[in-house]
Amino acid sequence: MGAMAQQAKVRLLPRRGALPLLLERAPLPFVLATGLILVVLGALIVTRPLTSILLLGVYVALSAIVAGVAVILTHRGTGRLWPRLIAAAWILAGAVILLTLDRGLDLLPRALAILLLIGGLAALGDAVLGGRLSERVLAVAWGASQIVFGILTLSWPDVTVLLVAVVFGVRTFVYGASLLLRFVRAAVQRRSVDDAVAVGPDAPEQVSRATQTWWAVGRWALAVVLIATSAGAWALDEWLKEGAPVVDGFYDPPATVPDEHGRLIRSDAFAGTAPPDATVTRILYTTRDALGTPAIASALVIAPSVDRAGARPVVAWNHGTTGVARGCAPSLRHASATHWAIPAVNDAIERGWVVVASDYSGQGAPGVFPYLIGVGEARSSLDAVLAARELEGLALRPDTVAWGHSQGGHAALWMSQIAEDYAPTVDLLGTAVLAPVTDPLTLAEEITARDAGPELSILISWVLVPYADTYPEVALARYIAPGSRTIVREMTQRCPSEPGVMVSVATALGVSDDRPLYIGDLTVGPLGDRLRQNAVQGPFPTPVLMTWGTDDEVIPPRLQQDFVDRLCAQGDRVRWVVYGGYDHLRTLLPDSRFLPLLINWTEARLLGLDEPDDDCGRYS
Repeated sequence: MGAMAQQAKVRLLPRRGALPLLLERAPLPFVLATGLILVVLGALIVTRPLTSILLLGVYVALSAIVAGVAVILTHRGTGRLWPRLIAAAWILAGAVILLTLDRGLDLLPRALAILLLIGGLAALGDAVLGGRLSERVLAVAWGASQIVFGILTLSWPDVTVLLVAVVFGVRTFVYGASLLLRFVRAAVQRRSVDDAVAVGPDAPEQVSRATQTWWAVGRWALAVVLIATSAGAWALDEWLKEGAPVVDGFYDPPATVPDEHGRLIRSDAFAGTAPPDATVTRILYTTRDALGTPAIASALVIAPSVDRAGARPVVAWNHGTTGVARGCAPSLRHASATHWAIPAVNDAIERGWVVVASDYSGQGAPGVFPYLIGVGEARSSLDAVLAARELEGLALRPDTVAWGHSQGGHAALWMSQIAEDYAPTVDLLGTAVLAPVTDPLTLAEEITARDAGPELSILISWVLVPYADTYPEVALARYIAPGSRTIVREMTQRCPSEPGVMVSVATALGVSDDRPLYIGDLTVGPLGDRLRQNAVQGPFPTPVLMTWGTDDEVIPPRLQQDFVDRLCAQGDRVRWVVYGGYDHLRTLLPDSRFLPLLINWTEARLLGLDEPDDDCGRYS
């Protein structure tokens, strides 16, 4: 029976915690039932992380309570006060988690990440305490992997649910499987004992050695897998961080800034690529957000480098969607002043125009980004034009034409609606928009009707979070699944141009097959009301030029046609051009057939030439 006693200690992973203590001498049927439950629970946590976060909360709470009970049982009769206090703390903590589960779900993943770190240290302690070589190596690998994933979980909060689910789910699954193997091993040992009575006393020892050899092989193999997985995850983390944009100190406003909006705070040379015969300056300036609260914004001012007498007209460029985080500011990107980012910018410089390209508040400078919030976008762009006038050595005329693409088209159209009241010294002569967003509510109805996918999940977060941060009545909890606040908010902290966006995509993929991040109808209630409020209505006192492509995959072309039909019905002067085969981006790229029309139309507005063609009358 000595070999059987030794065999009873064989295990795949180090056993730590309350459950192993209670199961050490539990009856085999109880071990079998517990193993089956843990295997199912572990598989459920891994495959359905968002749904299972409730299970994770219950699991952690019950584990804390069981740990307290186990401490009491193991120290029963010792008379020690400290272990009993610890046990009471575990039981109390578990009860608090259970009672506050709905409110604490967003904090639960971080708490589990900390438990991973503690579990990793405990596993390393197992290696120090001794055991077989394979057991000690596996303990080190297991402990190190928990520490690595614990750190990564804290570094990437939105994938906390997935990483914690995988690690805790696998851990639960493997421990449950080890209990099932323990049950099977015990049954085999019993048969071996019966066989030993018939064939001799050496048979149990032979079975025991063979089993131990296979367990050792399994430990070494699992250790290799854990080390390789942890190393790969760490290397991936470093690569993702290296590709993230860095917001330098230029964008941090001083303690004291001018009270008026549209005032220059500071300026600096732009380190990226400039168009031919142009200089690019980045500026930091004061503005107002959608609610009228003082805010800070940044912009690029692209001016001809050739001296010329007299003041220059202005093109106010409004960029399309680049994300909603500070690091997504176009002025942080090397090529943001080239003709790949701003349509026909080289032609504009050649004609002596100055292009002022706002990042909008909340990008570059700290603050809430006004994504598809018309007044906030437009104020940022108008104030950039005002602030650019304060640059030394640059004289600007009031004459201004607004350009914009996609989200920027939304901003440019809103500039036309508020310029007269908000910035009366800016003489806005016309608005040219490329594939613009004109009605956020209708667009939201269109895109939410599509099949859910990672891109849609990320896009919804870019709209929902800024709206919730801007409008007090738009509560995230009304529109997102319980426990997903961290996921949704972290999706807004990465830009499409950085490698880290893959983390958001992976997170969205990991939960989209589970259940949607978003619950209810996003187009009703306070959010729907605010989306409707930010639709472009007009009327427009100056001409509008508009274009889009028939293959636009973002904004359905029929929505664009509906918009120009509404403008025509209310008497606005609109010219529009539709290009067959063009997708959402093609209209602004250097080879776009729209760019010569854009330049000629803008030149006519700035020179005060004849009124432009009005397609409303032509096609009525």
